Amino acid sequence: MKLKSTITTLIPFFGGTLFGVGLLISGMNNPAKVRGFLDILGAWQPALIAVMASAVLIFGLAFQFSKRRKTPWFGDMFHLPSLSDISFRLLAGAVLFGIGWGLIGLCPGPALVDLASLHWPAIGFVVAMITGNRLAHYLVGPAR
Repeated sequence: MKLKSTITTLIPFFGGTLFGVGLLISGMNNPAKVRGFLDILGAWQPALIAVMASAVLIFGLAFQFSKRRKTPWFGDMFHLPSLSDISFRLLAGAVLFGIGWGLIGLCPGPALVDLASLHWPAIGFVVAMITGNRLAHYLVGPAR
């Protein structure tokens, strides 16, 4: 049982490390590159389509594979989303996320990776992100 516990602890660490390295290699942590991707009417840089498409493809394959299993390899149960409806809250959050992503060129994953750089813009973004998350939690309430 100890080996399973150790592996269960290490898998998220290695998964997160792999994700972070992928973000760095692909340039998803570079706000200028991301803003260039989002600038479809200007100097558009479509290179990040390959990053996003490959991520969606790999996730889709892994998700289909996992649906054939009763339990995950290193866990007791799968944690599937419990919310399935498209609500005003979901749409408002998506719009706010998109505006923030477009203005700054970072989303939460790359911003957390950029914390290692100790650059103030990345630190400020993460502090603002956590503040916004907590404000939404207390003013709107947790997701149901």
